[in-house]
Amino acid sequence: MNKEIVEKSLAIDNNSLIPELFGKFDENIKVIEKEYNVEILLREGQLKIIGEKISVDLTEKLLFKLVEMLKKQGKISNQELSYAMQLVYEGNEDKIQELLDDIICVTAQGKSIRPKTLGQKKYIDSIRKNDIVFGIGPAGTGKTYLAMATAVNAFKNGEVNRIVLTRPAVEAGESLGFLPGDLQEKVDPYLRPIYDALFDILGFETYGKFVEKGLIEVAPLAYMRGRTLDSAYVILDEAQNTTNEQMKMFLTRLGFGSKAIITGDITQIDLPKGKSSGLKIASKILTDIKGLEFVYLGKNDIVRHPLVQKIISAYEKFDKSEN
Repeated sequence: MNKEIVEKSLAIDNNSLIPELFGKFDENIKVIEKEYNVEILLREGQLKIIGEKISVDLTEKLLFKLVEMLKKQGKISNQELSYAMQLVYEGNEDKIQELLDDIICVTAQGKSIRPKTLGQKKYIDSIRKNDIVFGIGPAGTGKTYLAMATAVNAFKNGEVNRIVLTRPAVEAGESLGFLPGDLQEKVDPYLRPIYDALFDILGFETYGKFVEKGLIEVAPLAYMRGRTLDSAYVILDEAQNTTNEQMKMFLTRLGFGSKAIITGDITQIDLPKGKSSGLKIASKILTDIKGLEFVYLGKNDIVRHPLVQKIISAYEKFDKSEN
């Protein structure tokens, strides 16, 4: 039995969006045509979609949402295209608008930072309503960057007086004692991802001014011992490399008017053998405390190069077979 082939037209009210919609060498359209088994043509400012009815209807929904995305942010990444197709397949295309409307903050270059997946949206919503949030997930899911963005936004809005960012300085194959330089120069490489995120969000000059005034502090976790952090936004990054004692020490630093975000990837623990991860233990014993929430991000929330998602899937498969 031959399936009916239909044709639909979609008007584009702003022709300047068409080059970005199609992508370099029409790569976006080629991906959509292959995934949905349709043909997409541009005729007199209109997109014509040809194929089986169900595929044409899905493609029409997708293209409409992609145009809305372009109106909001000017371009579409490969990851965003792939995720938009997934949401349309699942019948969740309306969720795309929720992601577009949720602006966390605007960078020094005028770029709007938004959650790019439903997992990231859940993470941001959790941060907004809780005083302590654990963001757990693989590399590339935006755990640290989104935490930074929410911290900067809270600081700019006067919700907190300062931002404190910290990481455990765990040696992964190299001994700090054998590296050149003083203590600060030795720990700086561990804190570099935090610096990079702050430079991107605030700009180098603004970041420098805030550090000079003591409004932003970036320090190894060991420097937190014995302190009480009032009216501060505190972020602990790479928390899978804390010991149980360090995690308890960090969580008990929180003072009045403060929030804490703890991020980590429990598949990349660099602690010495015999040492238990403080993040793993915390996820078992702190689950029923009001005002504290655990958010788990997965491979569908990865917003780096598309290959990263495939690499993480391959490692997950390998780990399961080993276990």
